[in-house]
Amino acid sequence: MTTTALVALNSPYPFWQLSDRHAEQLRSAFPDVRFLVAHEHGVPVEIRTADVYFGWSFDRDWLDASPRLRWTATPSAGVDHWPVAALDAAGVTLTRGYGYHGRPMAEHAIGLLLGFSRGLFTSARLQTRSVWWKDDLAASFFDLHGETLTIVGCGSVGIRLAEVAQALGMHVIGVRRSPPPSELGGIEWVPRHRVREALPRSRAVVNLLPATGETHGFFDESTFKACRPGTVFINLGRASTVDHDALLDALDTGPLAGAALDVQPSKPPALDDPLRHHPRIVLTPKSAVFSHAYMDRAIAFFRDNLRRFLTGQPLNGAVTPTHGGPYDFH
Repeated sequence: MTTTALVALNSPYPFWQLSDRHAEQLRSAFPDVRFLVAHEHGVPVEIRTADVYFGWSFDRDWLDASPRLRWTATPSAGVDHWPVAALDAAGVTLTRGYGYHGRPMAEHAIGLLLGFSRGLFTSARLQTRSVWWKDDLAASFFDLHGETLTIVGCGSVGIRLAEVAQALGMHVIGVRRSPPPSELGGIEWVPRHRVREALPRSRAVVNLLPATGETHGFFDESTFKACRPGTVFINLGRASTVDHDALLDALDTGPLAGAALDVQPSKPPALDDPLRHHPRIVLTPKSAVFSHAYMDRAIAFFRDNLRRFLTGQPLNGAVTPTHGGPYDFH
């Protein structure tokens, strides 16, 4: 029986869409596979004959209409918006993408960090209301060289960020649930339950944690209180991992000098949301993974996995729900 792959990579942004060039690459690489390209409204119909689904999201109800489905794939690194448990119960494999989010996210994180350290955000805020703001910058700038950056949730994206930070002369502490046995990438590794030992040493903290029951509200009042005075906090992970009331308090009365949030509790945040108006918070609209090369690499990742699928090999990026805990990423 011919394998049918349904692709539904629909996005308002062209760099996150399946182009005609990408579709032709897939058809040329796999002439014996039937590829269907669908808009979101067409997925419930087309998925009835699909063995493989590749898209940004997946509706739980589609499972009931897809008796042949064996593998679902997403270019996203995070899968908290996918029905992971339902797919697993139905015997359908889910894979996430990885290895190509690190470069744009590292650029984004370093850009934000430089914005704080070099006073770029302060200059942008004061240039229309202050005659000359050199004294303000002299009182608030800091050097990155010789300082420590702690990356919480330090996986493949964090390792890429560490490389860039190290090139700027920073020492990097990587925090993860199960640290590697050696100093991989020159990173000082710390298990997640000891994160409060790393925070007082850090000038900047980047959060890359995924959304799970275990990480919900990870950055709370006690975590922020453990930070060193003058710390900059950057969240490129998930909004649910941060207590935002505690974040605001840490900016107003605690140790934080500034915060940058690529994710917020509501999307978009209300116009009167305090996160929008705090003078030391910078918001970006979930744009950390913007990249014109994103889809080229995502298609290459899927193409490799499709070869594995067709030849019965283990798939890269397989996701399974674990008993009573977060998702395991293999």
